[in-house]
Amino acid sequence: MSRYLIENLFGIDGWNITWYGVIIAVGMVLGVMLAIYRTRKQGLKEDLIFDFILIALPVAIICARGYYVIFEWDSYSGDILSIFKIWEGGLAIYGGVLGSLITAILFCHHHKFPLFRFLDFVVPSLVIGQVIGRWGNFVNQEAFGNLVADPSLQFFPYAVYIDALGEWHQATFFYESMWNSCLLIAMLIVGRKKPRVGTLTCMYFVIYGLGRFLIEGLRTDSLYMIPGIRVSQVLSLFLICGGILLYVFFVRRSKTKNVYSGRYLR
Repeated sequence: MSRYLIENLFGIDGWNITWYGVIIAVGMVLGVMLAIYRTRKQGLKEDLIFDFILIALPVAIICARGYYVIFEWDSYSGDILSIFKIWEGGLAIYGGVLGSLITAILFCHHHKFPLFRFLDFVVPSLVIGQVIGRWGNFVNQEAFGNLVADPSLQFFPYAVYIDALGEWHQATFFYESMWNSCLLIAMLIVGRKKPRVGTLTCMYFVIYGLGRFLIEGLRTDSLYMIPGIRVSQVLSLFLICGGILLYVFFVRRSKTKNVYSGRYLR
């Protein structure tokens, strides 16, 4: 598949619309639509989501790019302007998640909205974005796994053919997309049962963290803290432990009613 959906838009050389960008945009739109649906079900205005997105989106992109560049600095130090070429790939989801989380904390503090109630609104939307966004890796032929030398295993979805290498590799982007699809379904089912506030957030931390830890170990393009230690796996362990501790010591014991009476009420 070509990386470009449209090349030289309006006849202008270099004005290209990439499949990667379109896929990411579709994931974002569906995520926003899901968040709006869930806020309306709880008697809140969709402005809650729009106001958050206007701040969180640019922050998440900056943090996702910054995270990637920090751990791949040698690739950018010789050409600083290449840092801004995000359409060529190089966005780390963990950077985006951290940026969005910080934004959510500040946003909820400013509007006096219960933080974990808000996070429970938005984490399913984050997951749907991750489910769809991983297919951008398929188009860019990145985020793949180990070499698959056995011809009997050289088929999709177990493996994917990488044109630049002329080899079959494990389709780790697909593994993560499917893992997150299962997570999304589980979160929506649990969410319908009106669990304790914070439950969906903890589910995301633990289940996403576990999947990312396992799948990251198969990838060949991981970012490393030091040789042998992958950054994403370390962060995944923090997510898993944090989610478990948060649920045990806060969510299960919380007596906070998470009442909100601000301007976002319908």
